[in-house]
Amino acid sequence: MSDTLTLPAETRDRAGKGASRALRREGRVPAVVYGNNEAPEAIHVEEKELRRQLGTGHFFNSIVEIELGGKKVRTLPKDVAFHPVSERPLHADFLRISKDHKVHVNVPVHFANEAASPGLKRGGVLNIVLHDLDVICDPESIPDEVTIDVTGLEIGASIHLHDVKLPAGVSAAHADRDDTIATIIAPSGLKSDEGDTTKTEG
Repeated sequence: MSDTLTLPAETRDRAGKGASRALRREGRVPAVVYGNNEAPEAIHVEEKELRRQLGTGHFFNSIVEIELGGKKVRTLPKDVAFHPVSERPLHADFLRISKDHKVHVNVPVHFANEAASPGLKRGGVLNIVLHDLDVICDPESIPDEVTIDVTGLEIGASIHLHDVKLPAGVSAAHADRDDTIATIIAPSGLKSDEGDTTKTEG
């Protein structure tokens, strides 16, 4: 479970592009807090602090407590828009959550014990199809990552959603699809668009 992050904020008095540009010139990022059957609230946060929290690597699967007007609002980050050139954060969206609120988050996948996979030791390649998983859980149960053990896997093996042991209190959002998460492919195999194995001349 990622640590809860705290993000100080102030209420936005004015809306519109002009007001947003003015805030950005002052090193602030416009944002909105919505959900939980309450009216959306326009806020702004310090760009430097938002960048720092984005740099933790687990911002989007952490609870972020927005400090606003002397109170704390529990939220889950849903989106951050970035400038296409400078990559500065331009706007952020936060979803209010309550303790009994189930959250839908993307959690990164980590593969463990690659040295114990005969297929990988023989030169096979771990072809990762899904780099993160859609899961549903309580806010306090959001995992930092989902670990998948590849011990004993040979070339040609596939890892599907039903093969993954999720942490307690965490369930797959689309368990009925049983998506392929990764495969171990032969190093000489080249996949065509249709997924067939072809050979190259020379």
